[in-house]
Amino acid sequence: MPTRPAAGRRAIEVLLEAELPRAEGRRLVLVDAVWADGNEERDFTVQIDGTARRVHVTDQDSPLGITEAWQRHLADTGPDGEGVLVVTGKVPADQLGWDLRGHAVRRRPLAVDRAGIVTQLFGAENLDTRMVREEWLLDALLDAEPSGGWPRVGGVLTRDRALRALLAARTGLGDTGADSLDLDADTLFDWSRGPAGPRRFAELAEPERAGLTEWLAQVTGPAAPTLLALAADGRGADALPLGALAAAALGCPAAADAGFALGTLFGSALGSLDALTPFAAAATGVLTRWIAQAEAGGPAGADARARVVAVLERADQLAGTARLTPLLTEDRLLPSGYRTRLRALAATLDGRPGAAQNALRRLADHQLATLYGESTERARTAVRLVRWLDAPEPAVSSVGQAVREHLRSTGRVDLATGILAEGDASRDGVLGEAYHRLISRVRERRRQLDEQFAQILATWTEAASQQAPNGALLIEDVLAEVAAPLARDGGRPLVLVLDGMSADVAVNLAAGLDPRAWTEICPARDAGRRPGRPAAVAMLPTVTRVSRASLLCGTASDGGQDVERAGFTAFWKKRRRSAVLFHKGGYEGTAGHRLAPALLEELAHEERIVGVVVNTIDDALADGRENGRARWRTADVAKLTDLLDAARGSGRPVLLVSDHGHVLDRGPRDAGPTPADGVQGARWRTGDAGPGEVHLAGPRVRAADGRITAAWRDDLRYTARQAGYHGGASLAEVTVPVLAFVPSDSPIPTGWTALPAEDTVPDWWRGGTEPVAESASEPRAQGRGRKQTAPQEESLFPQPGQGTLGEETVRSAAYRSQREFVRLPPSDTAVAAALDALVAAGGKLSPAAVAAAAQTATGKSQRNPERFVTVLERLLNIDGYPVLQLLESGRTVHLDRELLRQQFTGGTTS
Repeated sequence: MPTRPAAGRRAIEVLLEAELPRAEGRRLVLVDAVWADGNEERDFTVQIDGTARRVHVTDQDSPLGITEAWQRHLADTGPDGEGVLVVTGKVPADQLGWDLRGHAVRRRPLAVDRAGIVTQLFGAENLDTRMVREEWLLDALLDAEPSGGWPRVGGVLTRDRALRALLAARTGLGDTGADSLDLDADTLFDWSRGPAGPRRFAELAEPERAGLTEWLAQVTGPAAPTLLALAADGRGADALPLGALAAAALGCPAAADAGFALGTLFGSALGSLDALTPFAAAATGVLTRWIAQAEAGGPAGADARARVVAVLERADQLAGTARLTPLLTEDRLLPSGYRTRLRALAATLDGRPGAAQNALRRLADHQLATLYGESTERARTAVRLVRWLDAPEPAVSSVGQAVREHLRSTGRVDLATGILAEGDASRDGVLGEAYHRLISRVRERRRQLDEQFAQILATWTEAASQQAPNGALLIEDVLAEVAAPLARDGGRPLVLVLDGMSADVAVNLAAGLDPRAWTEICPARDAGRRPGRPAAVAMLPTVTRVSRASLLCGTASDGGQDVERAGFTAFWKKRRRSAVLFHKGGYEGTAGHRLAPALLEELAHEERIVGVVVNTIDDALADGRENGRARWRTADVAKLTDLLDAARGSGRPVLLVSDHGHVLDRGPRDAGPTPADGVQGARWRTGDAGPGEVHLAGPRVRAADGRITAAWRDDLRYTARQAGYHGGASLAEVTVPVLAFVPSDSPIPTGWTALPAEDTVPDWWRGGTEPVAESASEPRAQGRGRKQTAPQEESLFPQPGQGTLGEETVRSAAYRSQREFVRLPPSDTAVAAALDALVAAGGKLSPAAVAAAAQTATGKSQRNPERFVTVLERLLNIDGYPVLQLLESGRTVHLDRELLRQQFTGGTTS
């Protein structure tokens, strides 16, 4: 006897919906199939012509059993009842009597055509012929039909369409109503991480699991069988971690030993060792793509980062379980490999830079280096400090030179020290101790600098004044020497005073400004001399009452807000300009306002000079910052982002300046103040100077009758512990950063030049080995009415007249011809210098650096760096070939050196 087909509830429902409307009142349905659902769901209701009909299913194995069941049904429902009896079983049709058949629908057993039923359920006209022979698929489609029914497809129901719908219904992978499903390894591995889908897959019957596995292997690749076997084994969440671990094990030197350990982790889910390689490759590919998404940033990037870290941390846990960790220390993907490289770097920090730089390159080569960006950047910062320690010891030749050098270089030492002092997120004790030792060496060298500076400051202070600054820019001259030139020709600078901003804070704030929004500028210098940021010398002692008042009044002063407002207005009135100064409480907006309407009105004024004093940094010295970070970003300074946006919206240049700096308390928590007499503030007093102190006297000392003792050691204080202090004589406190910016879509003012970011960092910071020359004096820091010729500096850019690639290009016939079609092209010297600077930098520079190279060669300011680069593109990109491109949303200029040679000189790179 042939095997009878099995029919479940859904197959019976469809059969009844098709047969009962024309059954002429018959209520007995004989079905040529066995019942597939056991004792479950034998009683249910179907809708026939809008009427609910009760159905009872009974499975019988003899004619007598069928007869008895029919008689019981009649007795229970009555001769005129609506209930339907469905009889399934193994009784052949020829053993049924005609008296029984006479009561049955169609008077014979009805066949269950599963293929036909599936076709009907999908509203299709025909069925893919391959499905007719796949009983598991037909049964699964009947059993898994959603409550709302299968989607109507029309035409032919293809096997792939049916399997996509089944997969969605059974496992939640996709949507049953979707016409297509982008199934790939990424989708499958992502699905495996959820608890519901793999569990539902594991609960399927074996034939259905096998059928879906075979199909998914064809669609997504050979990794599917192993992944689904793990899901069926209840370990779907570990599929991706195991894949990453497999990739690491197969790539390690002891792959044979690692492979044996992997076998114990995979268990029966691994069909063969041959299946391991494609599974590992697929998992690695998925993680690599997720890492790329994470590196892109944004909300999606943060989500991708969380996924990657969770998967790889789990992979490391599994490696520990299988005792694989010692074999995988060199892996480029696992977090343990990253930590191993980080520890290797830590071991080099007590030596010379070479070993540390090699260790840093290996760390940066790890695939998680960007995802662990804080740790990687902290390690890079440590290597920078190793380079600084290895460089010749800085010399302090004058006060002016010292504060400029502090803003350019040693202020970054303080920034780097603060970054290391925060500690690494890994909480690795070995790494922490290495950073601690490095910080101690750096602080010792910094103290030597501070001691030298204090001695020179003491001598300089005795006679320094506005009439005789001796090569230094005084804080009381900042408005006259820097702000007033910005106000020429109708300029309306916003003078932003960040109280307590030290050099390390200033350079980090500047680095955080979007170059698409702001261009940093500085006073122009003669051709061949590198521009730089001005730095001023604070009034003494370095406290707000004397330094800020002197800054805002434009003359040596002391006093509070009333003095500052009156002095600021008077200074600009002498220059026939109106001005207004806002202090804390005057520029913040009330509820519903980001900034005070009065401030916005003044910023929109056609002529007014506006000043704003922001106290966030100075206020934080009392109790510290909630996040415990030493670094300041624009968003950390109250309203700074809003103030900058408002200035940019009004087309105003911005002068970012401080009144004094500060030192942070990095001493032991239980250390008390230094006992001393005549204490006047946290870092200054009266009386004789002791160790770590300097006696200061002269016209610039605006307290205690012009004679004070100030601390130069950073760990010396006279008052209760705070997060930081000022008032002393260290470089960090005396140096006043002076930074200027213009909106990037505005022209650079006359007498100013763009300051490329590349020119604001010392060689030890960016990795260079050659020292950068620093001028002996600041050209704009002379006494009023005096002129002094500053010595020439060696240019950072290649010099003209030496047969450079840039000069070859501008002399070529192709360039001369192209130049005829460009309106108002820059000079050949400017173009050649820009090209040579790009070549020297490896083909990438900021627009400001490209423009600065041209200015260095010609002495002519490029007042709009972005426009200059755009003109270069027109000159060089013949027939659309991208010789020169603006990349990264306009932040980077890229030169294709090979294409430049091909287009203009007819050669190739050597």
